[in-house]
Amino acid sequence: MKGDKGGMNINCREALHSVYHFLDGEMTPERRDQIARHIDKCAPCLKAFGFETEIRRLIADRCRDKVPEELKNRIAAVIAHEHKLGAGTGGVAESAEH
Repeated sequence: MKGDKGGMNINCREALHSVYHFLDGEMTPERRDQIARHIDKCAPCLKAFGFETEIRRLIADRCRDKVPEELKNRIAAVIAHEHKLGAGTGGVAESAEH
């Protein structure tokens, strides 16, 4: 299916090739609008985008690892310690330059 009549035609191959960039928000607003107009008019692409969206939602809901509180505290302590050391000497970047 061709896209809008405004001169910016998007075909199904282009729309489906862009599905992950679209879902991740990794395209210009103009390109996103072009793809969205195509999806609104093309049932097969709408179905494919809907499927990919649902897969991502399922993965996000089911694949959450709980980080133990002790590990979070240890990481925070190391970061604070490194920050304190770096504040007085100019940090790692400065010492690496010399």
